Amino acid sequence: MLVVVGGHTRNIGKTTVACGIIEALRDWNWTTIKITQYGHGVCSRNGEPCPCADPTHPVSISEEEGDFPTTDSGRFLVSGAQRAFWVRTPAGGLNDAMPRLRKILDGGENIIVESNSLLRFVKPDFYAVVVDGAVADFKPSCRTWLDRADALVPTSNAPLGWADVPQSLWRDKPRLSIAEVAAALKEIVRAADHLHR
Repeated sequence: MLVVVGGHTRNIGKTTVACGIIEALRDWNWTTIKITQYGHGVCSRNGEPCPCADPTHPVSISEEEGDFPTTDSGRFLVSGAQRAFWVRTPAGGLNDAMPRLRKILDGGENIIVESNSLLRFVKPDFYAVVVDGAVADFKPSCRTWLDRADALVPTSNAPLGWADVPQSLWRDKPRLSIAEVAAALKEIVRAADHLHR
């Protein structure tokens, strides 16, 4: 199963949602992938000017080897993931990482990817979009794929609504907690098992 966890802005809780899904379904042998596209002028970690660009190795894929929650991929492992990868590409350059990334996707039993942009290349079994109505920023990558979301996962009680995002893209989407997302994934697997019997 391929689960994509996206979000409408940075630092909104995407990693927390992914970790919650992993913890709720620990026996699913998760492979996790965090995709960071640098070059937006600010770092995805702290909002400061971003030093991530490496002209020698513009695309980098590394596997987390430790189990320390100082990195998002480390948090995935602490939550129960079997493997965790961090993919870094220049903004708009995810296509250059896809040959290597597809090998990881093909080799995992169940996979969670933290990204919106991956939807340009794959159709996940479930796409959850983390949202917070209190935050006005709305990434173009999220707006592009919002109509494909299976559910919204709110991280605050703020009413949803963004000036430049048509309500038709999100108004009728189910709003689920992390536990409800895990239950929905179990139901997808159960339905698939029943279909193949």
